Amino acid sequence: MKLAHRTITELIAQLGGSLIAGDPASRIDSPALPHKADAHSMLFAESESALAEALAAQPGLVVTAPRHVASTLDPTNIPTTAVLLTDQPRLWFARAAQLLRPSLPAQGIHPTAVVASDAVIAPDATIGPCAVLAQGVRVGARARIDAGVVLQSGVTVGADCHLWPRVVVYSGTTLGERVTVHAGAVLGADGFGFVRDRNTGRYTQFPQQGTLLVEDDVEIGANSTIDRGALAATRIGSGTKLDNLIHIGHNCTIGQNVVMASLCGISGSSEIGDGAVLAGQVGIGDHVTIGPGVILGGQAGVLSGKTVTTTDSVLWGTPARPLRQYLRELATLARLARRPQRSGQE
Repeated sequence: MKLAHRTITELIAQLGGSLIAGDPASRIDSPALPHKADAHSMLFAESESALAEALAAQPGLVVTAPRHVASTLDPTNIPTTAVLLTDQPRLWFARAAQLLRPSLPAQGIHPTAVVASDAVIAPDATIGPCAVLAQGVRVGARARIDAGVVLQSGVTVGADCHLWPRVVVYSGTTLGERVTVHAGAVLGADGFGFVRDRNTGRYTQFPQQGTLLVEDDVEIGANSTIDRGALAATRIGSGTKLDNLIHIGHNCTIGQNVVMASLCGISGSSEIGDGAVLAGQVGIGDHVTIGPGVILGGQAGVLSGKTVTTTDSVLWGTPARPLRQYLRELATLARLARRPQRSGQE
């Protein structure tokens, strides 16, 4: 997709920053890597060595932090490349890249889409080939519903959402604004809740008739699944980002600006606090509480019913505990394994 261009002056007006070298009227078209940079691309540098490499590539703009400039730029030889200072160059770079990505034009409703007569679709929304929109569906302004998406009855999709191909959204699900759902994700399916008959051993499904609310600015990765609540609601807080292949069970509450890497599994009725970070393959039991700002390292596990509030260390292992403690335990086990066996013992 071809990117839109902006002048450096226009980018600074929207994102801030201080230009210390170069022409503010220069046109910037795209983000780039140093080996692919040209006169209209931008790079970012988060170290002195990265800044030197970026300047050598001669892009249109280099974004860096003030602390990296003093020992890298020669004040008697100001570079022709534009240099912009900001406290968070990587963040500035990412936000600028979003500004350089143009909005796709609205394409209306594809003739192969199946749309219920009472569905309410904004005039500038896009409904792709073979999408299915059932009774009572609402699609907001500038939303994009790609090929093969299924929205069951009563689903609401907010403004500026993008549902990539083959997403399935069950009844009782509401998506806020600017939600991105990648291909193959399933939202609002029944939770895994069954009641066992002690006499026969057979299982009967506990009612799965709750709802799913996904708040604004959430991103949900490909082939992830989020279950509806059993009798109440499952909620995904605003700004939360979920990687591919994540499962969130029924009745869970995920806070704002939570980040989860691939293959995390969250059992039912668990709560993840604002700003928590879950690395790959983290497993959470049912009725667990993870406090705000907690960081769980890869493959960490939290047993059912536990509460974790530690924020002064990354937690690791199962059951999850501070990384330093976990490493001491591993070292102790290694020393024990190396001990020679006593005579007469197997």
